Amino acid sequence: MGEIKALTGNKCATMGAALCRPDLIAAYPITPQSSVVEGLADLVFSGELDSRMVQVESEHSAMSVVQGAAAAGGRVFTATSAQGLALMYEPYFRMSTLRLPMVMAIATREMTSPETIWSGQQDAMSVREAGWIQCFCETNQEILDMIIQGYMLAEDERVLIPVNVCYDGFYSSHLVERVEVPSQADVDAFLPPYSLPAKLEPATPQALYPMTPGELLMKYRHDHLQAMQAALPVIDEVDEKFAAAFGRSYGGCIDTYRLEDADYALVTVGGMTGTARDVVDELRGRGVKIGVLKLRFTRPFPAKRVREALDRVKGFAVVDRSVSFGWDAGPMYVETCAALGEALAGKAHFSAIGGLGGADISMAHIVSAAEKLLALDGAGRADTLWLMD
Repeated sequence: MGEIKALTGNKCATMGAALCRPDLIAAYPITPQSSVVEGLADLVFSGELDSRMVQVESEHSAMSVVQGAAAAGGRVFTATSAQGLALMYEPYFRMSTLRLPMVMAIATREMTSPETIWSGQQDAMSVREAGWIQCFCETNQEILDMIIQGYMLAEDERVLIPVNVCYDGFYSSHLVERVEVPSQADVDAFLPPYSLPAKLEPATPQALYPMTPGELLMKYRHDHLQAMQAALPVIDEVDEKFAAAFGRSYGGCIDTYRLEDADYALVTVGGMTGTARDVVDELRGRGVKIGVLKLRFTRPFPAKRVREALDRVKGFAVVDRSVSFGWDAGPMYVETCAALGEALAGKAHFSAIGGLGGADISMAHIVSAAEKLLALDGAGRADTLWLMD
């Protein structure tokens, strides 16, 4: 058993990254993730962490620096939020399409405008087509554990895709929970030393990304998509290995709660899931057969497991902490419907949107979504529910 501590989500990201022994960390502060890289800087300065710490002038530079170090065979880490993620988009896209493994924490935040620094998932959802694997965490313990799992997943030769570990800004990043911190020896035993199959060597100079003709670029994209799909079973494998080593399992790509005999489902992402569990317990006490499906990974999207989890329910509501501007709905609602395909027929369903710009998603909000779901008469899509007081 590891050491029990009271930690914020950002501190969990710091400690998870440090336990993985990164060779290089590049950092630029932005609310609400700043204390992640500040904590790593403290560990490097004190000598507790043997790593190269590079303070850069922007998030674009941070991703560029870790990209170069990763291409040379180093294990690397950085963290960001919102506008910082937007600023680093050019090298961020290149990082994944070069198939360079790394882990980056995102303390998710609403995008401006209007001006805001508060919680939301719009930043991470806006880059989900940039080729990275995306995981969303419910608890601070999960943040620490998924940083460690993220490196094993990203560095697996069947995958070789960078991983975002996303968690709610402020609600998770700054709030304190009980966390079990594994020992360095146990993490070393779990996570193999990093070895990139092909890396830059000064003795044998080569081009990293030369001008590429369309036929070859087609192969690059094909192979990237195949690796994304190959990552789905690897995610589950890594979760099983982690459970064997540390006694904690998160279910792999998805997690469910009281869904086995449920007639209705609430589909959630991130920290709102704990509130949804409490609502399910309350409604179960009234005889309502309802459960929770938590989307842990949004890229690759676990379509098969989502279809299986929702197969027998009569209806479902997907609660998003972001919007899809083209669909009058939340993005995970759109993707859940797409994953169900023909299985969507005969089910009642709708999108619920809440928690934007730091607004709370309360039990009352989740109850209102559940009550609307129970009241639907017949199959098909109902209007989007905005969770506002």
